[in-house]
Amino acid sequence: MGALFQSWSRPWLIGFGLLLLLLLSLGIQKTRFAVLIVALLLGSTLMSMRQSAVESSVLHAHLGQSMVVRAVLSTDPHKLAPKVIRNSFAPPSYSALVRVVEIEVAGSKYSMRIPARLIATDIDFVNLLPGQMISAEVSALESREGRVAALLISRGEITVLTEPSRWGRFLDSIRDGLRGVSGSGDSGSLIPGMVLGDTSLQSATFNNDMRRSGLTHLVAVSGANFAIVSGFVLYLMQFLFRRMPLRLGATAIFLISFIALVRPSPSVLRAAAMASVLLLAKGTHRGRDALPALGFAIAAVVAADPWQARDAGFALSVLATAGLLLFAPKVIARFKGRVSEKVAQAIAPPIAATLFCAPVIVAISGQLSFMSIVANVLAAPAVAPITVVAFIAALISPIFPPLALLLVTVVKPLAAWIAWVASIAAHFSVITFAKGASSFFFIALLIAIGFFVNRRIFVAALVLILLVSWFMRFPGGDWQIANCDVGQGDSMVLNLGDHRGILIDTGPDPITQDRCLRQLGIKQIDLLILTHIHADHIGGLAGAKRNRKVLTQWFGDVRAGTRATVLSNRGPVTIEVLWPTAQWADEQESDPNNSSIAIIVRAPDYSLFAGGDMEPLTQAQIVPALSRVDIYKVCHHGSRFQDESFTRALSPTLSVISVGADNSYGHPAPETIDALTRLGSLVFRTDLDGAIAIKARQHRFTVTKSKGGFALLHWG
Repeated sequence: MGALFQSWSRPWLIGFGLLLLLLLSLGIQKTRFAVLIVALLLGSTLMSMRQSAVESSVLHAHLGQSMVVRAVLSTDPHKLAPKVIRNSFAPPSYSALVRVVEIEVAGSKYSMRIPARLIATDIDFVNLLPGQMISAEVSALESREGRVAALLISRGEITVLTEPSRWGRFLDSIRDGLRGVSGSGDSGSLIPGMVLGDTSLQSATFNNDMRRSGLTHLVAVSGANFAIVSGFVLYLMQFLFRRMPLRLGATAIFLISFIALVRPSPSVLRAAAMASVLLLAKGTHRGRDALPALGFAIAAVVAADPWQARDAGFALSVLATAGLLLFAPKVIARFKGRVSEKVAQAIAPPIAATLFCAPVIVAISGQLSFMSIVANVLAAPAVAPITVVAFIAALISPIFPPLALLLVTVVKPLAAWIAWVASIAAHFSVITFAKGASSFFFIALLIAIGFFVNRRIFVAALVLILLVSWFMRFPGGDWQIANCDVGQGDSMVLNLGDHRGILIDTGPDPITQDRCLRQLGIKQIDLLILTHIHADHIGGLAGAKRNRKVLTQWFGDVRAGTRATVLSNRGPVTIEVLWPTAQWADEQESDPNNSSIAIIVRAPDYSLFAGGDMEPLTQAQIVPALSRVDIYKVCHHGSRFQDESFTRALSPTLSVISVGADNSYGHPAPETIDALTRLGSLVFRTDLDGAIAIKARQHRFTVTKSKGGFALLHWG
């Protein structure tokens, strides 16, 4: 807590913390208050010492320089999500935490033991194991991770200096064995994740489904994962030891070995600490007496790794554990006599954990999905059998693969069930809130009302929230234009009705594009326009075509003068190509931005211009063909390269900028936004507003944003 207190930077939040301390000092016993003060001081001191050690290290002093490092891997390297750099996808990259032991920079060598984050493009890097020593030429950059001294970027080959230990190879054989017998598909990829936290077999689409359905914790080596395995071992220990202390001791020894198997990363260690608390509660059958143990576990984790106090995952682990200890028994008692005891025991944990974690989830994501409770309830009965049986299969897979395969085959239908639940739940909408402390306190207050004041008020408030969120849901019941939130890229949809649409560009990511079209209800694309070849405009093409029919596609060979008319549920929609001309396209193939397909759309209720990444040179050339439009899809993500006469000719009522948050290009440029504002245009941008949906009726517009869930009414 002290480390978290030290990390608060906003004055009002510090003031709130001091006020809380004052209230505690007046309302609790002096001894408890003294313990709280000691905890704050201890946490702050430990965080300060660690932070000082990192910032005063030799490695940190040489940020911005190239060097040769020798380092020991602390975690397994994992593949990073693909990124778009300028106009194309970057080479695949792999990331791992390392402990730097030596650097050679500017002709000098320095010895140390300091943590760092290493990102490399060498494909062999991903096959290395924790404990191996490597050497690499890197560039040392400042990192946003407080726990590391630097971000090390290696573009060349990684030199392996030591082989993995026998123990490391043995543990890796268990992980490889379970992957081998789990098979393919979503169900096969789920099993190693649930047992060992190994998600290497999971597709990006399945990862997304697990996240949106609230089931990601099943494959994250959570406290629940440890609790299931440890509980199974504790059950077996009764056949070897009569006394509970001996059973708990033997289980603890096994737990340490299990930590080594799943890798002792910070998240795993905190999960093990929370599982130990649950194990103690289960072993002693006194859940409330486990609260001091929870406090001790929190203190131990923060003392060993102060940066955990700044980690939202740590807060969620603590809250979930507290929910299981404090609230799950009440839920079981509440359902007693209404459903069977086994059903109540299956329902209680996800409800308790979700309620306790809800304020933090909303604060960091701005979203809350009540469907995640349903998904967790439906998945809960399958979790323990899969974890236990597949864990046994993992242990015997290096010795007797056929038996391991048989065991996995038995539980694979249960894994298929969870995968199906995730895919269904991922399609449901979520309630959106503003991120930050305000939403945290709002949700916390709502839950507190339900617990301590009046349950009827709680239910009424909950129903009101659901109704408001339904009426303000994105994209709403009726819309004509929607701009997907695809990060640093472009994707706009024109609604034709009957689940049909016109799609202009597909963004950089297939999963994001597919999710947006599903949210918009688009099942058929009558016209797909890919403005130019850059990855941030066409990278999501596979997602756009996933389970959808594309009738016509424009890409590359379309020239000025091309026209098309499609019928919408409100009348004909005409699309006319204004650029590129045939001569320009032939002469400027090396300039994809200025070869972008530029179109003007005229529909019964609106007019719209979209020009891909056109820049001033070509913008100026089509000014004579332009007239005022209602909606302008701003060129090149709102960059500062805009022709003033071009913007003035459009004089849009609404301007939509598709741009990624915190991008490195400076998009959108303040001068571009100022120019549009001076023309009287209302500017919306996906980095701040999220996805944007526009309802058009006779050139009057209602704009709905996915971030915040509020609708803005504008009369054109």
